[in-house]
Order: sequence, then C-alpha cells, then structure tokens
Amino acid sequence: MQKIRNIVVAVVVVALGACAADDPNRRAKTGAAVGAIAGAIIGHQISGGKKGAIAGAAVGAIAGGAVGNYMDEQQRAFEAALAEERRRNELEIRRLRDDSLKIDVSSEVSFDFDSATLKPAFLPTLDKVADILARYPKTTVTIVGHTDNIGSEAYNQQLSERRARSVMNYLIDRGIAPQRLSAVGRGETQPRATNATEAGRQLNRRVEILIRPVVQQ
Repeated sequence: MQKIRNIVVAVVVVALGACAADDPNRRAKTGAAVGAIAGAIIGHQISGGKKGAIAGAAVGAIAGGAVGNYMDEQQRAFEAALAEERRRNELEIRRLRDDSLKIDVSSEVSFDFDSATLKPAFLPTLDKVADILARYPKTTVTIVGHTDNIGSEAYNQQLSERRARSVMNYLIDRGIAPQRLSAVGRGETQPRATNATEAGRQLNRRVEILIRPVVQQ
C-alpha cells in the first residue's frame, strides 16, 4: 500500500506541473488524473495486487458536461444490441432522471422457477450486455434481484440475492472489472405489480441492471 501512496504523490505532482497555471482545462485534467489514481487504489485494495490496480484505473470518470452524451451513446448501443430481446418483451431499457440506465429483465427468461442458475438461452443476452459495458467503462453496475411473494420473505430475499450474484459473476467472467460491479437482493419488497395474479407475479420476478455514470468530481 505504501508503494501505491508513493505513486499517487508522484503522479499528482506531475499532473499539476504539466498544466500551466492559466490553462482553462487545468482543473478537468487534474481531476481526470486523480480519478484514475483513486480507481487504481480501489482496485488494488479489492484485488490485493497490481492487476486490480490497473483495472481500477481503467474505469476512470466522465467530466460533468459530457455525462449526457456518454450515456446517450451507451443507451443507443444497448437498444441496438438488445432490439430482438425488447421485441420479444424479455427486457426493457429505461433512462432515469440522474442519467443512469436501467435494464429490467424478466426472471422467466433468465432463471427457472426457484433457481439461481442462469438459463442457457439467456447467456447470449448477457454477452451483449457485457460487450457494451466493456466499451463504456466509465460506469458502475448494480444488479438487483426481485421476487414475487410466493414462499417466505426470508427465502425470497436469499433467492433474489443469489440471482443477482449469478448475473454479476457471469459479467465478471466475461471480463468486466469486479470493482465496477455490485449485487443486491430486494426479495419481495419492491413489486412492480400485484402479487394477486400470475401476470403480476411474473412482472415482479425480475432482475434489474442499473448502470450509473462515474462523474468526475
């Protein structure tokens, strides 16, 4: 860790010295350097080694004014790649107010009933998601699992967590940096529709992929 601190000090000094005092982009350039260094430290702490540090630095950050365009491009890429899945009503892609993207995936196409094992037919879809995430690395990704209310609340919570982790682990296997990813379960606590009908319960059994921009501070 001391070695990482020494690198941080050296690179910040170089970054500041390389930017002229009257450079109008000095703050943005320095912020980008510091953002990359912070990513390196996080990656190093998570992985315990050089490889993680390099991956962390690769995440980077987006300058505030460029966030909208960056997420616009990423949304168009998802919509083009997942057009067939959307046509079959297997997933939805939505843009949120904070410029995040949300991909809602029905558990009917991703998991068998009462299972956290990814269906083979769903893997090509996740491959497309992973490909686009790799092309747009300046984002973090949260996978959220949801269930209907069949079964106990405690069991549904655990099932939702296991399903979210299955998606996360698959994306890691496809080369997405682990420090960009997190998995959480919401169980039956956030239904989209009534649990009184099978159609409603099907809507409630889902996985959400939240893609948030990393904004330069």
